[in-house]
Amino acid sequence: MNIKGLGTAVATVAMLGITGFTADAADRVLKIQTSSNASHASLAYLNEEWVPKLEEMTGGSLTVELLPVDAVVPRRETAEAISVGILDGDLTSINYFAGVDPAFALMGDLIAGYDSADQIQAFCAQGGGKEMLQKLFDAHFEGVHVVGCGAYAREAFVSKVPVRGVADLAGLKIRSPEGLAADVFKRAGAAPVSMSGSETYGALEKGVIDAADNSAYANNDANGMHKIAKYPIFPGIHSTPILQFTVSQMVWDELTPAEQVALETWYLAAYNGLRQYFDRLDRQLVARDKAAGELEIIDWPQEERDALRKIAQEAWSDFASQSDLAKEVYDAHIAFMEQAGLL
Repeated sequence: MNIKGLGTAVATVAMLGITGFTADAADRVLKIQTSSNASHASLAYLNEEWVPKLEEMTGGSLTVELLPVDAVVPRRETAEAISVGILDGDLTSINYFAGVDPAFALMGDLIAGYDSADQIQAFCAQGGGKEMLQKLFDAHFEGVHVVGCGAYAREAFVSKVPVRGVADLAGLKIRSPEGLAADVFKRAGAAPVSMSGSETYGALEKGVIDAADNSAYANNDANGMHKIAKYPIFPGIHSTPILQFTVSQMVWDELTPAEQVALETWYLAAYNGLRQYFDRLDRQLVARDKAAGELEIIDWPQEERDALRKIAQEAWSDFASQSDLAKEVYDAHIAFMEQAGLL
C-alpha cells in the first residue's frame, strides 16, 4: 500500500473513534489459522510486532490469535472451517484451494510472473486482486469475506546442487506445490515432487528431492535448510505466493464499522511491515552467508529469469483455459502487469 493510501486509512480509523488504548485482554479474539510453520520468522514477527497493534487500534475490543499451519484443520480445509464456524478466519496460501478451481492457482501465484512482493501488494490493493479473490470465494465457498491479499517475500530456492540457469533444472527432483507451480517446473525439464513445507527438510536430507522452491530465505535459515542445501538461489526464480486474509462473513457482520476499518488497515500495514522486514532480514542473512563462505548463493542473470518466465507464460495460458473464473483471473493479472511494465 502506498504512503498516501495508508495515511488515508489511518485517518479514517481516527474519524471512526478507534483509540490507542491498550486493554489487558481484548474483548474479542479471532482465531486465524496461517500457512506458517511454528518456527517461521514471519509468524514470530507478526505475533510480536503487529498482533498487539490491532488491540491498540481497537481500544481493546478486537485482536487475533495467529495459529500455525494445520493447528486446527488441515491446510486445504480452512475455507470450509470458516464457513461452519470452526475458525474465525485464515491467513494462508491461496494455492491450497487450487484443486477446487484452477482460478485459485493463478490467483495464488502467477509463477515467475512478478519480480517483487511489492508488485503483488499493489495488484491486490489497487489492481483488482482483492475483488477478484472475493469473486472466487463467492463462487465456491459460502460465507467467507476477503479482508485482503498480498505477498511478503519471493520464495528462495534451496538446492543441494548448483542450479545456474534453466538448463540445470533438467531432471532435478524439486519439491513444488501441486498445480501451476509443478507444471512450470515440468515444462522446464524438472521432476516436481509434491509435499508440504514441513516435510521438505527431511526429504532433502534423505535425497528424496534435490531442491525445493521453499519459503523466504530467512525462513529457510530458521528451519536449517542451508545446513544440507548449500546452493540457495537468491532472489528466488519461481514463486511469489499470494496469501489471503479472510474471515467468516458472520464474524465480519458482527464487527462494528470501526473494527472493520481497523482490521483492513491493520492487515495492509502489517503486510507492508512484514515485506519490508523480510527484505532487510533476507539481505542481511545473505550478506552474512556470503562472508562466511560456506554457501554458494546463486543469483540468476536476467536472461535466465526471462527464459523461465517465457516457459511459465505458456502454463498461465493453459490454466486460464480451464475455467471461466481462471480466465478472469488471468486477464486481471495480465492487465495489471502490462500497466506495470512487466510484460
